[in-house]
Amino acid sequence: MCFSPTGDLVGGSVVVVIGIDACLHVKGRPEYLAVAALPIVLGLHQIDETFVWWWLQGHVSQSIGHVAMWIYLLFALVVLPTLVPLMFFFVEPRGPRRRRIVPFLLLGVVVSAILLEAMLVGHPSVKLGAYHLAYSIGLHHGVAIIGLYIVATCSPLLLSGFRTVFWFGVANVAAVIALVLLCASGFTSLWCFYAALLSGAIALHLRYVQPRVLKAPRVTSGSL
Repeated sequence: MCFSPTGDLVGGSVVVVIGIDACLHVKGRPEYLAVAALPIVLGLHQIDETFVWWWLQGHVSQSIGHVAMWIYLLFALVVLPTLVPLMFFFVEPRGPRRRRIVPFLLLGVVVSAILLEAMLVGHPSVKLGAYHLAYSIGLHHGVAIIGLYIVATCSPLLLSGFRTVFWFGVANVAAVIALVLLCASGFTSLWCFYAALLSGAIALHLRYVQPRVLKAPRVTSGSL
């Protein structure tokens, strides 16, 4: 997956199917609706990168490829750092568990703003790499910003009170760090591995976590 246009197309389609499955298990849990729909968006995001591949390989026009590149980068670098902590903020019940996510939500907003500015000023580009696409947005202090990106998107999961979400967060941190160490230039493109992992965890969580049941008030004879 993500190592070729076919990999992006097939992998993205699989993630979309996972998202549809997740949405089918939202019943009784409206707070999970946005989280359940995320894999669908992530899958379409992977499919979008297929057009970037085809552009660089000469199969589609430059205008189509350029638009596809901007869509891909805006979602991966600008939308996601804010979207992930925001969604899991609403999944957690009101109280201390939700308040713990607020700092990472604010951090995500800051990271999104920094990356958006870098994209607008730095003229993003992309080239074919070894089994991945290498994106560049002219970012200064890239290692530090990527570190903050990882903290903003992964920490809300590690702070979750749901055991399945927590353990997914642990695996997710290991996977993202491994991607950075193995191929820093391809992090943005190979990020689709993160998308598939996240999508699978969401679907499993919605399958096995029971809806919150509101207990009906007790009625006594004196209340009639």
